[in-house]
Amino acid sequence: MNVAGCANFSNPDWWESALHTETCVACNGYYGPCFGESVCATCHAFLYASQLEQEMNPQALSEDQNDLSDDDCDSGNDEPSDDFPLERGASNSNTPQVEADNDFLDVPDVAVPEAPSFRMETLGERLQMLVSPRLSDTAPPGLVDRVPPEVLLVIFSFLDDISLLSAGNVCLRWRQILTTNYHPDRWKLFTKRRWPLYNPLVKVHDWFSIFSTLVNSSFCLTCIYQMSESMPRHEERNAIRSRRLMHDLTGLDRDSLEGVVATPLDSSFYHWQAAIRGPVGSPYEGGLFYLYMKVPFTYPFDPPEVRFLTKIFHPNVSRHGDIGIDSIQKSIWTSVLTLSKVLLSIQSLLTDPYCDVCMEQDIGDLYKENKKAFESVARRWTWKFAMLDALPVLPLPAVVKESPSSSKKLSKLVC
Repeated sequence: MNVAGCANFSNPDWWESALHTETCVACNGYYGPCFGESVCATCHAFLYASQLEQEMNPQALSEDQNDLSDDDCDSGNDEPSDDFPLERGASNSNTPQVEADNDFLDVPDVAVPEAPSFRMETLGERLQMLVSPRLSDTAPPGLVDRVPPEVLLVIFSFLDDISLLSAGNVCLRWRQILTTNYHPDRWKLFTKRRWPLYNPLVKVHDWFSIFSTLVNSSFCLTCIYQMSESMPRHEERNAIRSRRLMHDLTGLDRDSLEGVVATPLDSSFYHWQAAIRGPVGSPYEGGLFYLYMKVPFTYPFDPPEVRFLTKIFHPNVSRHGDIGIDSIQKSIWTSVLTLSKVLLSIQSLLTDPYCDVCMEQDIGDLYKENKKAFESVARRWTWKFAMLDALPVLPLPAVVKESPSSSKKLSKLVC
């Protein structure tokens, strides 16, 4: 794309449409539709696969390492590094084996939100769904309007919060049923569970609109689900990891004044949500950008996975939210880095993009060729997607009026 010759390069809405993909950016629709997401469900299960079971089984990891050592897999290009102050020693496992220390096995007492558990689909399950025949799911014309509210409410009782939101966007009638029969405090609870760091500075009158806007301002819906991945009830605690997390949480409390915060989402401190304030003087000033962090059980010897949840216009952030920063790459990661330092480095990236190698080359070209237009688009995106805590969120479009008979039926359900 030649941004210099494009008449709409300074239009933030045009950029939002240009970065929106109708097909998966990885397979180009080969494995199925992506439903407005940048990556389809099958490619997401492959590229961002959950390795929770492997991490919980150090013996399996050790066997994999032994298998690799038996084969001649060395390319000859790897060089030893002196940047790692903490070495694994003679252990073949990715999880360091140390003696149990009760003083450090107890992680800090942090209030963890009770998010609904969710099991991520594996790549094998996704591929099995692609090869298995399915009956046609085409609904007869008018079926949506003919289903009684009583039946819809029973169906809605089996849905999770994001599925309820999707149902509310099917038609105005379904949205009215949801907003009428679900107490506003329930949508407030849904919001606090998914975004525990969301702290509005203005009074909220419509939590359904807040929840909907937070979901729509995110890069990837699957990543939101991944944050609530179900965790094992009794996992083996690693003393080094627990000790390090205590140190990191202390650092996060200290660096909260710098505009970076983070909180664990489960008792294993595996899934985290972080938030970064836009740096002063940058086009992201005033914005609060949410990030998803996954801290592996091999931390601090392996880096955390970090990606943006909130949409941001930046050359080093992909349309899926992936961040092009060297320090969190596994081949460059050093155990000296903490979660706080990782977030601060990402925050500094907002003021100083690296455009020689970009996650989104078109945005990088715009930054180099017309920085003023880039800052204008980035500022508008910040106002639209990252200032939901400071600016009042407009309510969703009003629903249509129902017939008198339907209104009576709904009023009976409410009573």
